[in-house]
Amino acid sequence: MTRLDILGQPGAPDADYLPISRELREGDTIKFCQRSADGLEIESVVIPMGGKGVFWNTLCVSSQVGCARGCTFCQTARMGLLRNLSVEEIVGQVRAANRHYDARVRNVVFMGMGEPMDNLDNVMAALVRLHEDPEFAIARKRLTVSTVGRCDGIRRLATLNWRRMGLAVSLNAPNDEIRSRIMPINRTDSMAELRDAIAAWPLRGGGHVLIEYVLLKGVNDEIEHARQLVDYLRGLPTCVNLIPWNPIDGIDFESPDEDRANAFQLELMNAGQLAFQRRIKGRTALGACGQLGNVELRRSRSTRSG
Repeated sequence: MTRLDILGQPGAPDADYLPISRELREGDTIKFCQRSADGLEIESVVIPMGGKGVFWNTLCVSSQVGCARGCTFCQTARMGLLRNLSVEEIVGQVRAANRHYDARVRNVVFMGMGEPMDNLDNVMAALVRLHEDPEFAIARKRLTVSTVGRCDGIRRLATLNWRRMGLAVSLNAPNDEIRSRIMPINRTDSMAELRDAIAAWPLRGGGHVLIEYVLLKGVNDEIEHARQLVDYLRGLPTCVNLIPWNPIDGIDFESPDEDRANAFQLELMNAGQLAFQRRIKGRTALGACGQLGNVELRRSRSTRSG
């Protein structure tokens, strides 16, 4: 089976999802946008996965247009929050990927625009819909929700008691000082509180909570930071996903070089912490981690409101 067999070609418009307004491609990775009735764009990314003749697609979906959380290294944060997405708009992203692109989505990750815990009613309802849909049902173990660390949201999501559903926590710092500087959420939900919420997450035997860690040169990528991260995660069932920062115009960070990223990973693994580096996909299509969001939409909405 080839990548083309998996990804397919664009299909005809479908009344069950919003129209595709534009797309950007980098190889087989596709960032596509759907235009809503109020003129906003919902961004999603089809990410080809696998190898050695076995391929599948993961779909990165958005839960909001924009985001209110203000993480300093993220493009979506520059938009601010424009609005929450409805259940139908969230599910419609999967329909669009499957029907317009014939993507045959196997995994759905809530890692697109927005903070899922800030739209949790609709996210939880969408998770149920995605799992129970007779046409494109997604197994619980292939659903993952990512959060900047809103502890009450993690605890509430846990009430679903889906032990095979994935939780990803965007940590990005080894201590409160750095995390509060780059992620405002830490000023209300400290790393100690977050650790308690992670520890209480219901996991199947042998499962892990994914810890997302964006490496920022000179900010959080020192060997001492790796040691602090090991201490923080000790005793928790976690796997660290190291993500070299993806360049964004107008944001003054840098990505560490490969040797530095490798040294950070090696320090974690030598201390017994499971860790890997994410292979960057969609960077030139502005579909990689932290790159989603059309800032011009915020500007145009502000102009219309003025």
